[in-house]
Amino acid sequence: MSERPIERRQGVPRPPYRRIAERSVYTSTANLPVSLETSAGGVVVDVLKGVPYAALIARRNRAGRIEWCLPKGHLEAGETAEQAALREVAEETGIFGRIIRHLASIDYWFSGSDRRVHKVVHHYLMGYHSGTITVEHDPDQEAEEAAWMRLDTITHRLAYPNERRIVQIALDLLYKGS
Repeated sequence: MSERPIERRQGVPRPPYRRIAERSVYTSTANLPVSLETSAGGVVVDVLKGVPYAALIARRNRAGRIEWCLPKGHLEAGETAEQAALREVAEETGIFGRIIRHLASIDYWFSGSDRRVHKVVHHYLMGYHSGTITVEHDPDQEAEEAAWMRLDTITHRLAYPNERRIVQIALDLLYKGS
């Protein structure tokens, strides 16, 4: 097979040489088994001097960077999403809340080395009932820090767009008609 000669025009650089790999760097995940995971959590709010605050947690992502997010976790056997949301918030933040209403459920896909995961997360708006903000009771020790942050300014702190939308729904409900 002969190569066609490349015409050289003055002032036009030759495209860079690209070697075509024998094997793609990316591997297909289509053949991996699929598992379904369900989690629950939410926005627990306390109002101080007319200003709503929400409890957030900081955890490390897979790259080792700190990300602020809403407290949430897996449902345990026999648990409803509401029960799991209350338990997970208490474990990860030290705050005990009461559910006011369902905000939204989000779902997304991700892949591990051995499976593809379809994850559904149920988020609830919760009111503060009792407790002191802490990560000391997190059994998985995933949360590295917990803090109360002003609800109307936390969207820029949250790592995930879906969680920013959840907070916006909470804000819309709390300030409805004002």
